[in-house]
Amino acid sequence: MALLITDECINCDVCEPECPNKAIYQGIEIFEIKPKLCTECVGHFDIPQCAEVCPVACIAKDPNNKETKKQLLNRFYKLITKDNLIKD
Repeated sequence: MALLITDECINCDVCEPECPNKAIYQGIEIFEIKPKLCTECVGHFDIPQCAEVCPVACIAKDPNNKETKKQLLNRFYKLITKDNLIKD
């Protein structure tokens, strides 16, 4: 399941650079997570790095994007393959 940033976000900006998939971005009011890019750090780390560094614990599992670890790992493989394609 992808993660989401709740309204408790204080816009401290520590989560954005920690995301290996570049899924975190500055939204209109708070930072947000693109579910199609979030793998909960599966494939990169044992635990989600954004949640690990968040000083207010405002990063939670997104109940609207339930996924298994296998689905997250498949997304990870697709993302790294896409980024590593040779372009003409």
